[in-house]
This record gives sequence, structure tokens and C-alpha cells, in this order.
Amino acid sequence: MSDVVVVVGTGSIGQAIARRVSAGKHVVLADLRIENAQAAAEVMLNAGFEVSTATVDVSSRDSVNSLVRKATSFGSITGMIHAAGVSPSQASPAAILAVDLYGTAVVLEEFGNVIAPGGAGVVIASQSGHRLGALGEEQNTALATTPAKELLALPFLHTDIVTDSLNAYQLAKRGNSLRVMAEAVRWGKRGARINTISPGIIFTPLARDELTGPRGAGYRRMIDLCPIGRGGTPDEVGAVGALLMGPDGAFITGSDFLMDGGVTASYFYGELAE
Repeated sequence: MSDVVVVVGTGSIGQAIARRVSAGKHVVLADLRIENAQAAAEVMLNAGFEVSTATVDVSSRDSVNSLVRKATSFGSITGMIHAAGVSPSQASPAAILAVDLYGTAVVLEEFGNVIAPGGAGVVIASQSGHRLGALGEEQNTALATTPAKELLALPFLHTDIVTDSLNAYQLAKRGNSLRVMAEAVRWGKRGARINTISPGIIFTPLARDELTGPRGAGYRRMIDLCPIGRGGTPDEVGAVGALLMGPDGAFITGSDFLMDGGVTASYFYGELAE
């Protein structure tokens, strides 16, 4: 039996983190589309990793449970990388809340039940969560602690209130970081850690959808006017993921790491505020 690292969402960011933390471990690559998992597996197999693939729909608890059962059949789960999600240009508000908010809560609940002592996880949130206006304390607590099965029934998440895909995405990503804070307490009782990374515009297929979508001009403006003056790469996110999941990050849990080239800073205090 091996130590196991599970990657939920096998895109560029999930792969970049997995390559840095999975040497000598069994990697389970899970995606809604098996062809995506298989393509990622071929790359990692050719790079010397031991890999299996699986399908998962994070908006279905039964599907996430099936993934947990498969992963634990290979050994102890010592790492979990959750990078699955849909963007505002890809889905409706209801779908975004179901996948990005509810789905993340389910993944955290189910993997938090089996994560091994000494294990660690990373959830990919977004800079968008940092640009949502302040929520009330009651809403923050609800997003952080409401059981996943009740989450989408929260009054302020009803689809007649959340009618814009970007607003749904911002709520989901704010919810991800809040939920990870709460889950860090539970994971800590198992001797494990969990954190979020909130990337800005990272050059992935999802980002290309955004840059060519209805909000593309706004995203290009973010890149042009942010302090760093460019988008990021999956490998840069991978480096932060490796810190958070490795021994150098052993004192970090329940935290959110914003890495957006300074877009949020400029949004509040720079040219993007205009």
C-alpha cells in the first residue's frame, strides 16, 4: 500500500502542484471527463509517476464517495488537491454554486473523513473571492459551517437573488476560503492541514475562455494595470501549493494565499479602482 495523492480536477494547476508533491506516491487523477484525466496521466506516467485515473462529479456526493473509496484502495490519502471548478463564462449561476461552492464543501467533508495524519490539502479558490464586498458575520459563518447538504438552501444563495454568474463565482470562492478555515479545525483533529490558494489570471484553458469571453476586456485590463503587469503560470501556483503541502508549510493551516500579481491591490488602491 502506498501514500496517495488525489487530484480533483486535472487541469494545469492541479497537475503543477501534483508534480511537486507526489514523488514516490500513488497519484489518483480524477476529472469530470475521463479523457482529461487520461491525458494528464500520460504526461505524469512519462515523467515517472505512479498514476491511476477516475471520473468524479463534485456536485454529486455519491460520485465523490466513489472517488474516496477508489483512492483509499491504493493506500493512505496523504494529499488532496482540489482544483475542479467552472468559471463565470462557462456556466450559469446555479451551476457555479453547485460545482464551485457545494462541490468544494462535499470534497472537504469527504476527504476530511479519511485524510491521514500528517496529510495536507490545497483548494484552488480565486482572486474573485477577495473582490466581493464584505458579507455579514452571519453570512460568513453560514458559508463556513453550514453542512454541505444544506448549503444551497441558504436564503442569500437562492437563484432569484444570485442572478449573475460573476456574483455566483465570487460568492463561491469567498465561501471556499471561509469553509477551509472551518475545515482546518476538523482536519487538525486528524493531524492534517488544509489551505486555499486564490490565484489571479493564470494562463490555463479556463483563463483563455475568460479572456475571449464576454468579460475578456476587463480581464485584459487587469493584466495590463496590475503591479506585476502579466498573468501567472500554473507552475507559479504549483510552487505555492508545494509549500503549503510540504514540510516547510507545516505551521500553515486554515489560511488563504492570494497570488494575483497585485490585481486586488490595484483594484482597491491603484488604477483598477478607477
